Amino acid sequence: MLFKLEREFKDISPEERQKKRLEKVKPILEAFWRWLDEQNPPSGSNLYKAVNHARNQKEYMNNYLLDGRCPISNNLTESAVRPYTLIRKNSLFHDTPKGATASAIICSIIETAKAAGLDAENYLDHLLSELPGRLNDPDGIEDLFPWSDTVQKRCVRKSI
Repeated sequence: MLFKLEREFKDISPEERQKKRLEKVKPILEAFWRWLDEQNPPSGSNLYKAVNHARNQKEYMNNYLLDGRCPISNNLTESAVRPYTLIRKNSLFHDTPKGATASAIICSIIETAKAAGLDAENYLDHLLSELPGRLNDPDGIEDLFPWSDTVQKRCVRKSI
């Protein structure tokens, strides 16, 4: 039901989506939490583990109601990092913790650029060219964020 409602809300503003979630989704979640509280599965069973896991996620799931920009699931994020996780064991740069950290940072920058609709290679080139001159100017760094107007104009994804 929640995913069906999210499909209905996909073309509305985040503010309106939050209102719709509070109106339509919140009662569904409240009913689920009440039902979950009534469950008393045998200790140690798979159902017991599932019920406890769901109970432990209540706070986080309810956070989804607070901001219309929050997606209902992390499927997009999982899909974005999947290529990285598939190749990490074969990467030459992962023989040290610093190499792994550097790879994770670069991967994060690239996937954030893609999510912002940018040409990732162009954005990375722009970022590495501009960043050194702005390290002492914290206010100037904001112009390098993927969602800044400057970057959006300069590094827009090429249409195929």
